[in-house]
Amino acid sequence: MKYALVTGGSRGIGKAICLKLAEDLGYNILLNYHSNSKAAESTKSEIEALGVTCEILKFDVSNNEETKTSIDTWKFENSDSKIEILVNNAGITKDGLFIFTNNESWNSVVDTSLKGFYNVTQAILKDMLRSRFGRVINIVSLSGLKGNPGQVNYSAAKGAVIAATKALAQEIGKRKVTVNAVAPGFIQSDMTKDFDEDDLKKHIPLNRFGEAEEVANLVSFLASKKSSYITGEVININGGLYS
Repeated sequence: MKYALVTGGSRGIGKAICLKLAEDLGYNILLNYHSNSKAAESTKSEIEALGVTCEILKFDVSNNEETKTSIDTWKFENSDSKIEILVNNAGITKDGLFIFTNNESWNSVVDTSLKGFYNVTQAILKDMLRSRFGRVINIVSLSGLKGNPGQVNYSAAKGAVIAATKALAQEIGKRKVTVNAVAPGFIQSDMTKDFDEDDLKKHIPLNRFGEAEEVANLVSFLASKKSSYITGEVININGGLYS
């Protein structure tokens, strides 16, 4: 059986990606989450209604041992299955001016996005290379490309993942494993629910926030065989705000 693993897959963009990979490409889903069990179970039900299998993996992507143990255990128990698609979506924000950013706010944001990318990708990549097929898709951010005041920690984390995306793509392209990044702008989600949408959309050429499903459509394309000659790219999806 073929699976797609989506980290932070219980809500928002992650949930939309899980549903789209199941609906468009027929992938069984490994749904990773960290804390919200109720949301994870609800999303699992929606995915299974599409006629595929969904299994929940609870682990903190920033914790190397927890991540490796969870993924290795699943692989051992499912030796006839393979993870073909990895979407590194898990991320958190702890916004504030840099001079007021404490050690915990810096480390937790950087560790979830950057160390999370390392921990999860490291646990899966060898199998993709052996199979000579795989898609690694990193969800980054407009903040990682242009920087965003009040988000120095988040901008640093996502900017680092962008650089890692480009480097890893060059290392493993010969094995037919592609690595790309998707950089959303303002998308309607829990992460943007406190933003002043009316004010911010004035700066967006398309004059609106994006929908999680629109990001998921792009991820679905990158996960498909239609994207076979695209690797090392960072694709903006931001309504023209920064391009």
